Amino acid sequence: MDNLEVNKSRPRLDIVARCACGGVAVTVQGTAQAMLLCACEDCQKSSGTGHSTVVLVEANDFSVTGELSEYARPADSGATLTRHFCPTCGTPIYASSSRAFRMVMLPVGLFGADAAWFRPSQLIFARTHRDWDVIPDHLPRHERYRNSGKA
Repeated sequence: MDNLEVNKSRPRLDIVARCACGGVAVTVQGTAQAMLLCACEDCQKSSGTGHSTVVLVEANDFSVTGELSEYARPADSGATLTRHFCPTCGTPIYASSSRAFRMVMLPVGLFGADAAWFRPSQLIFARTHRDWDVIPDHLPRHERYRNSGKA
């Protein structure tokens, strides 16, 4: 794997990805801060599946070239979640939260075959996880956010 230093919990990434039409490019040069699955209903709608597969990186370690569209909405946390996507092909590019403005959430599928580094550490929003969406049994599950204590 030439595009990263191997560290299973927080790999160092040096990777470029493009949307389906090639109009938007994403570059990540930094450490994965978290790797997780999210089964909130917003992620289910955004991904078209039972969960999203996400890597969080510091905003300073990430850059985008090309035109983006965005959609902002209130998240379950009370923060504003903004999803950024290619206006031509609709590929999800990244999401940002007003609650964690120094981080961006990248859909791991964007990196395709170059995502062998991804090792999810948890499932968040397990309370809305669908039984038909198979998640590995060994992953810790959190009803909302990790250690939030909220139902």
